[in-house]
Amino acid sequence: MSDRTPLLVIAAGGTGGHMFPAQALAEAMLRKGWRVKLSTDARGARYAGGFPHVVEVEILPSATFARGGMLAKLMVPFRIAGGVMSSVVKMLKDRPDVVAGFGGYPSIPALAAATLLRRPRMIHEQNGVLGRVNKLFAKRVNAVACGTWPTDLPDGVEEFYTGNPVRGAVLERAGAPYIPPGDYPMSLLVIGGSQGARILSDVVPAAIAALPEPLRRNLRVAQQARQEDVDRVEQAYAEAGIKAEIKPFFTDIPMRLSEAQLVISRSGASSVADISVVGRPSILVPYAAATGDHQTANARGLVDAEAAIMIPENALEPAALSAQIGAVLSNPDAAVRMAHGALDHGRPDATERLVEMIDALAGKGQYS
Repeated sequence: MSDRTPLLVIAAGGTGGHMFPAQALAEAMLRKGWRVKLSTDARGARYAGGFPHVVEVEILPSATFARGGMLAKLMVPFRIAGGVMSSVVKMLKDRPDVVAGFGGYPSIPALAAATLLRRPRMIHEQNGVLGRVNKLFAKRVNAVACGTWPTDLPDGVEEFYTGNPVRGAVLERAGAPYIPPGDYPMSLLVIGGSQGARILSDVVPAAIAALPEPLRRNLRVAQQARQEDVDRVEQAYAEAGIKAEIKPFFTDIPMRLSEAQLVISRSGASSVADISVVGRPSILVPYAAATGDHQTANARGLVDAEAAIMIPENALEPAALSAQIGAVLSNPDAAVRMAHGALDHGRPDATERLVEMIDALAGKGQYS
């Protein structure tokens, strides 16, 4: 490598799932003395506010067939082609040492340009099923980093399990001592994610109300619910005599995770990563409408590690959920094994693993 400051171009779309691991990598590479550029589109740029201010944001045209009317869909190839050509021009002027894609259609121009110019390149997939763009480039990059283990990949593509970077507040609670369930106050955390929390609001209160009285009287519930559901969920718990705190959003999830005896959650990639890094038993309910059923794939690793129980959405009803909650909370030895299994599955060093891949790619043009 030359004496000039090495450059990483990060290509990422406009959702938190794509942007958070991208931001974690950007921060780590800046600490190592690299320059970092973020390549995204106008929509993605609105989500870039969390990146350090020294990260240059390159806004390139891109598009998806999933939005807009017929005319918009007809324009998609032309918008993408324009973005690719703009990215090629930029990379010819300021040759990146590595290009890293994190998914989403705004990552297409930079990854395509890097492919055309044969620059070292990699992708990071957060979920257990490749997103559409990452699937397109999986065989065209030097390395594929996987946030979820296992990840379904095309034949012939080798995966490197890095894990998904988690927030600093989660890392501060990594491996926090687990207090097994017993005849004393116990915490149950219910997190629904940004989508599909309603079914948890419908089912979880009734499931907890159906628990045996010795378990029920010890429970303290914290549950995320949509704003329009908060009142009815609060009422359901009050009628059952259960202490509960219901909010649309908790700002202190890492602390609540570390204090929980059991977590009931959707299996979004970031939720699974947080549960694993802190190390807690969980009951996972994959969001049935997730693209490619990727939340079921996300849950697979924790289930295989005997750290989680998975209940498909179409099987989620109060009696079945109540039985599983009772099975965990009435068996402290099993709960401890689940907590340890989750911890063993976690990757608190996910960001460092990504940094190692970038360094290796910059040095060799490949990762092995």
